[in-house]
Amino acid sequence: MAGELWVSAFSLGGVVLGGVLTAFTERAAQRSADRAEERRRLSATTELRRAEQVQPIKDFLSCAQDAERAAYTRPEPWSADEDGWMTRTQAVMTKLWTADRGVALLCDAALEAPARAYGRALNQAVWREIGDLEVNEHLEEHKNAFLIAARASLART
Repeated sequence: MAGELWVSAFSLGGVVLGGVLTAFTERAAQRSADRAEERRRLSATTELRRAEQVQPIKDFLSCAQDAERAAYTRPEPWSADEDGWMTRTQAVMTKLWTADRGVALLCDAALEAPARAYGRALNQAVWREIGDLEVNEHLEEHKNAFLIAARASLART
């Protein structure tokens, strides 16, 4: 009788131990699955955030290119095309400043100052506030600073 009791207790202990091990294994598996899901969610959020930043940068660069083209094609004062150029260029510059605000709103804060500086440099080049400098000489430093900051910003996301 004592032997049967001992066997029953031993069997009961085995069942309890098996239950504890099963619960522990299920908990560990669930935690692992939760961590994997969190990593997947963070990765998706990071990729979405990066895509959200790429578009305003592309828009700004497109507008900057249009402004640079306007700076290079500025007619001489009082020429026949000056009024048409002025009208087109004002629209180009408005788009540039709107794109600049998109960068400020949606991108890394470290990108705002280089974008603003590049935009100001473009504005100066377009309206011939650069003295005797060539357009490309005036823009080169600001353009490169913006591109370096944009690459760094996108690499961080």
